[in-house]
Amino acid sequence: MIDPKPATGNDTAGKAAPRKRRFGGTEAQIRSALKFYKVLAYLTGAMLLLLCAELVARYGFGQYLFAGGTNATTGQPFGFGFADAEPPGVLNGVNLSITVLIVHGWMYVVYLISNFRLWSLMRWPFLKLILLALGGVVPFLSFIVEKKFHADVEAELAANPQAPQRY
Repeated sequence: MIDPKPATGNDTAGKAAPRKRRFGGTEAQIRSALKFYKVLAYLTGAMLLLLCAELVARYGFGQYLFAGGTNATTGQPFGFGFADAEPPGVLNGVNLSITVLIVHGWMYVVYLISNFRLWSLMRWPFLKLILLALGGVVPFLSFIVEKKFHADVEAELAANPQAPQRY
């Protein structure tokens, strides 16, 4: 038989009361930051894969990707493709390999800004910011991390509908 216990006024029966969740912005601001993060995660991930392919071509095969210019050995116009890195296979062409490096670098900076914006609005622990940032430097990780954190944001917004009502 179960012993009846007197009412104490505490219905949680020894459990700690759940912490009230507070966000750093409104739901619209969080969704905007999430969309910005998602776009940058996919763009940065794609540029990182291009960068990896460029590094394999450069250090594995000694080739750069060029557009335009003149073939250094034949003197004929060079359209688009791979050419020797050392000695230069193309003269006066646009080195797309270097362009990929520069574009990915600047895109990663904007990606970090999107990470910080989402992280600060969600008020997550610092470790999550580090994991978000790693998405832009580890191939394929940005796609995986984006999917996970997108689901986390949606779940937290659904579980705490009162939290983003700041204004």
